[in-house]
Amino acid sequence: MEKKEHYGLSTAVSMIVGISIGSGIFFKSDDILKATGGSVWLGVLVFIIGAFCVIFGSITLSQLASRSTKEGGIISYYEEFVSSRLASAFGWFQMLVYFPTITAVVSWVSGIYTISLLNFPSTLELQTLLGFLYLSFFFLMNYLSYKLGGAFQNLTTIVKMIPLIGVALIGLFWTQGAPMLPKDVVAVESSIVGWGFLAALAPIAFSFDGWIVSTSITQEVKNHRKTMPLALTIGPLIVLSVYLAFFLGMIAIVGTEYILSAGDQAISQVGYSIFGASGEKILLIFVLIAILGVVNGISLGYIRLPQTLASKHMLPFSGKIAQMNDKKGLSPYSALLAYLITVFWLVIHFLTQKYNILAGGDISEIAIVFSYVAYVILYLKVIGLKKTGHIKSAFLGTTAPILGIFGSIIILLGGLTANPVYSPLFLLFSGTICLLGYFYGVRTNVGR
Repeated sequence: MEKKEHYGLSTAVSMIVGISIGSGIFFKSDDILKATGGSVWLGVLVFIIGAFCVIFGSITLSQLASRSTKEGGIISYYEEFVSSRLASAFGWFQMLVYFPTITAVVSWVSGIYTISLLNFPSTLELQTLLGFLYLSFFFLMNYLSYKLGGAFQNLTTIVKMIPLIGVALIGLFWTQGAPMLPKDVVAVESSIVGWGFLAALAPIAFSFDGWIVSTSITQEVKNHRKTMPLALTIGPLIVLSVYLAFFLGMIAIVGTEYILSAGDQAISQVGYSIFGASGEKILLIFVLIAILGVVNGISLGYIRLPQTLASKHMLPFSGKIAQMNDKKGLSPYSALLAYLITVFWLVIHFLTQKYNILAGGDISEIAIVFSYVAYVILYLKVIGLKKTGHIKSAFLGTTAPILGIFGSIIILLGGLTANPVYSPLFLLFSGTICLLGYFYGVRTNVGR
């Protein structure tokens, strides 16, 4: 059955903004400042670079989305325009690395802000335990009731805009000096980092991540071949504006030294500086709800991914995993598999943080970097469609994908700069997962 085109430009833009603005900006601002040596203007520059990487990448993929006849988002683009076996490869990466690492990290961050809110002792063990409880709750809730998961997602989309816009507006008129550092916090001063500022692109990519999901509604958008490229330009620009305003607002209120030194705890001081002790708690509640919304949203989508791959016979035991519970409209085996993989990565994340293996970064950033590298295959396909005459516009078929490829290279360099020792190893690991998915597709004769 052909889908009706019932979404307009405003809906498409709001979906992109709602998906892209997530939790990253709340706990990645300090990482961005550290990578830029405390330089505010270098921080602004990498925000702009990250935004344009997203814009040209999203415009390019909209050309595939507008021509796709299958559902399933980016995996379906690989399946329809490149190769079913490459779709299997990328599907394995998304299922085994991309989604679970992001879910694990954001769940852990939820634990960090819960501890700040309740004034519990801040230990990695307690942060991880709370993260485990949160992800367990949301996986279970989204399996038992998609309505509850959807309602919570709608609520948090509105809630997370309140602190972002509020801090931005207050920062414009802030005249007080920066607060004193707590006694137990060691001061970190600004420094010259040279080309090391490229490391900020890894947390920037995390903050902007999520835009790819918006391409899944392309065929339901009115006049989508013109509307979606426009929406995929306007949307990231709005996200960029909100992020920059919040970033500069935080700096105006507490200063760069406080953010560099206090890290993720700086957001608590922002609330305290504005409204006192009660303001600190109120802001933390807003931030926590926003971050939990991300955990909910990712788990809502992730529990369906193994089921999608199994329906295409891209996984071992596909027959079992694809079995759906008619009442839930979801496979219990798919949900359980996604949950167990996420718990595994939460343990890995705990170990990397405990022994500082990723030098202040986390496992999800590198997985996102690998995703941008994988998109290059699709960007090249769009260039191929231009050469064969399927795409008429030189901008859409040549300029945008070339700039998208350039953006992926920049983000890759940023990931390697952030951690030159372990990033290549993790990228190699992600590539190995893709190879396993590809060869599984070859062995089972999945598609062409």
